[in-house]
Amino acid sequence: MNWEVVIGLEVHAQLKTKSKIFSGASTAFGASPNTQACAVDLGLPGVLPVLNKEVVRMAALLGLATNSKIAHRSIFARKNYFYPDLPKGYQISQYELPIVHDGYLDIEFGENQTKRIGITRAHLEEDAGKSLHEDFANQTGIDLNRAGTPLLEIVSEPDMRSAVEAVAYLKTLHSLVCYLDICDGNMQEGSFRCDANVSIRPIGESKFGTRTETKNINSFRFVEQAINYEIQRQIEIIEGGGKIIQETMLWDPVKQRNRPMRDKEEANDYRYFPDPDLLPVVIDEAFIQSVKQTLPELPVEKRQRFINDYGLKAYDAGVLTSDRDLAAFYETVVKTINKQDPKLAANWVMGDLLGALNKASLELHNSPVNAEQLGQLLLRIIDNTISGKIAKTVFEAMWSKQGTADEIIEKQSLKQVTDFGAIEKAIDEVLAQNADQVAEYRSGKDKVFGFLVGQIMKATKGKANPAQVNELLKKKLS
Repeated sequence: MNWEVVIGLEVHAQLKTKSKIFSGASTAFGASPNTQACAVDLGLPGVLPVLNKEVVRMAALLGLATNSKIAHRSIFARKNYFYPDLPKGYQISQYELPIVHDGYLDIEFGENQTKRIGITRAHLEEDAGKSLHEDFANQTGIDLNRAGTPLLEIVSEPDMRSAVEAVAYLKTLHSLVCYLDICDGNMQEGSFRCDANVSIRPIGESKFGTRTETKNINSFRFVEQAINYEIQRQIEIIEGGGKIIQETMLWDPVKQRNRPMRDKEEANDYRYFPDPDLLPVVIDEAFIQSVKQTLPELPVEKRQRFINDYGLKAYDAGVLTSDRDLAAFYETVVKTINKQDPKLAANWVMGDLLGALNKASLELHNSPVNAEQLGQLLLRIIDNTISGKIAKTVFEAMWSKQGTADEIIEKQSLKQVTDFGAIEKAIDEVLAQNADQVAEYRSGKDKVFGFLVGQIMKATKGKANPAQVNELLKKKLS
């Protein structure tokens, strides 16, 4: 409790271009090693990089969506360091003049807590290749397919004070880049990953403590674990009389610990200088305005619209708009049911659908039940063809590809009984068979009513309209 945590995140978002940032080589994921690296990516003599205009547009989109300033003039620099998978011996990045700077992102976490996180800069750069160790005994394999892949590195201010805040910021940023369609957000493939800078200082102290950087964390859960581990490690070292060393760490999810990778470099270690092969990037106001016209509805705006238009609670709207595809799925369901019961649609999408997807380890785009099909099922609940309970049985059959909602309802004779005469007959039979329970209810034991309803539903195989059952049963017992 005597320590304040200071956290800043550097997020690498791989941009969704078809070709690399300075060459025409493909960025497709999963190709055989070294089949998508051209002469420019390898830095062979006599080749020159040519900037991909699309990455500039995507960077500008991010800048506009994060309330940032977009530089009218930015430059590329060479960042010099040696890695086996960095064939040129330097990485083309941006240093002194980034394309995006001085913005912010508002986050929500905990019990309706909000916070504004500053964004220092977002700069364009190329990715390095990949070192492979698993399939080589005492050797390292080098795959240069990823070399030259366009990245947008988004650097936050050190404004976060807990792992919870850091994860909330990361999730908010992840949702944003996916909404903007500039990054696919696939963390397992490394399309969205972050470096976490962590330090601690005594509460009330204004000077920052010595920070460490945990590199290339590729899941929200690992980010939280790595930060919490590092906080505790630093506290134990300082309280034990030691000093924090500024170093670069790697998170080991198996051993649940950070391990040192190397001493942390400073900017001068990289010997930055302007890349002589690339002209400055000059952006005029007309270009910025043209990009602004393409801004989609952002998550915060969509969430508020869901609250206003569909009458959803803030939590439900937040869940449904956290992912662009999920929001689109929900809106298709609502459109299919003619906006008759948006809350019912929200409950089914967040509950039954997402639950089934999670159980089957499927992504939304692979769902066996699409939005229109789910909407057709909900229509049968709304028009009292089936009850909500029977709808779950129908949904399971739809999930296993047994047909549409209407086909399954017809085939399995699942239509809800709404005939007052048939329901009244079932009620009379249940009351006759449970005279003791009827007497208990009439003596004041109201809980028996639920038991009787259950017996009636059992007698009608769940097909009786629950509202009609309750109405008729109360009349019979009065």
